[in-house]
Amino acid sequence: MINTAGPRHPLPVITQPAVCCSPLIGRILDGAAAERLASALKALAEPTRLRLISLVAAHDGAEACVCDLTDPVGLSQPTVSHHMKVLVDAGLLEREQRGKWAYYRLVPGALNALADQLATGIGR
Repeated sequence: MINTAGPRHPLPVITQPAVCCSPLIGRILDGAAAERLASALKALAEPTRLRLISLVAAHDGAEACVCDLTDPVGLSQPTVSHHMKVLVDAGLLEREQRGKWAYYRLVPGALNALADQLATGIGR
């Protein structure tokens, strides 16, 4: 219920126009950079792939054979190979064929670059 018995108070007068937007600071992602970042994030946004990245990083020399990755994640070799291909295509891992086995290693600086891009391109 509105109290109509008391005196009416006029609305305050604004003497300064309000600033609706703050100035842009930092870096803005262009379309190509946003596509690359989205691809990498999409590749990482899957629990098995996050585990695979951590398994590769934890191996001696930050390099692992696909044969060493199947048991820890409980998946077949073809399924693990598919996940690894997604991570390679996203630029997070490198693949080297040695005989019948594929070996994977982290792309040097890829995860740090991804974190930096998130911090400076989006996070400010």
